[in-house]
Amino acid sequence: MSPLLIVAWSLIGVSSVVFFVLMLLPQHKVSLERRRMGAQSGGTLSRAADVTTNAVEKFLSGRGNSFSAILEEAGVTMPLKELVVIVFSACMAFFAIGLVTGQVALGVLLALFTPVLARVALSVLAGRRRAKFESQLDETLQMLAGSLRAGYSLPQALATIGQEGSAPTSLELARVTNEVRVGRSMQEALNDVVERMRNEDFFWVTQAIGINREVGGNLADVLDGVSKTIRQRAEIRGQVKSLAADGQLSAVILMALPFAVAGFLSIASPSYIGQLISDPLGWGMLAAGAVMMSIGGIWLYKIINLKF
Repeated sequence: MSPLLIVAWSLIGVSSVVFFVLMLLPQHKVSLERRRMGAQSGGTLSRAADVTTNAVEKFLSGRGNSFSAILEEAGVTMPLKELVVIVFSACMAFFAIGLVTGQVALGVLLALFTPVLARVALSVLAGRRRAKFESQLDETLQMLAGSLRAGYSLPQALATIGQEGSAPTSLELARVTNEVRVGRSMQEALNDVVERMRNEDFFWVTQAIGINREVGGNLADVLDGVSKTIRQRAEIRGQVKSLAADGQLSAVILMALPFAVAGFLSIASPSYIGQLISDPLGWGMLAAGAVMMSIGGIWLYKIINLKF
């Protein structure tokens, strides 16, 4: 076996072991025996995983604040150091597979694409979490107003929703409650929720709460008014989405049509479509087509992405 293949298989083995250790071993539950003074840590694999993640944590110290914020927005409870090790292990594995199969360029491309895919996946999770928070906002305001009318203070009402509400709203308000208990200003804690959720309606809720705490008044009635406005905005938003659905479907079909035709031709007549990648003129046509599709995609996105 050549030295290159030895290195490749070694990378696959190391990355696979690290990946499965971090994914399968319980990382956040500590047994009673390990809590005692002088107790030894787990097995060899667990200690190796701890050493690796601790080294990554030292490297990310002072550098990973923005990445930690992304994990918070996506609702991922896995520590940043473990996620970085898993993504790096996947990169090594893809690169090693490329070496083993003789497709070095493909292995490098997959290794470079893996962090991008992980970032896109976190963005998708964050978007879904924000959409769920937005859908729960009307119910949250009604619960908050009802708690205030029942005689609860605002911190008690937020704590009640944090305990009895649905995620992610309950998690965010429970975090606000915990931050207030350790001495942080409630307005600052609520503003952080607005920043994480990027929700304009909740921004106006926090402004209403801040103004009410300064000038006084019946906060329950204010929240009822804000809740009514949010419901009306949601109705208008639903109408706009239904009217724009036809245009969005047309845009998806137009963007997918060239790829569908290329896939059909590659199956029906490989020699015909193969001229695009075997001739310099074909590469130029592909580049021109990519530029025109990018321009058309941006144009279509601007048309169907209605702001209101």
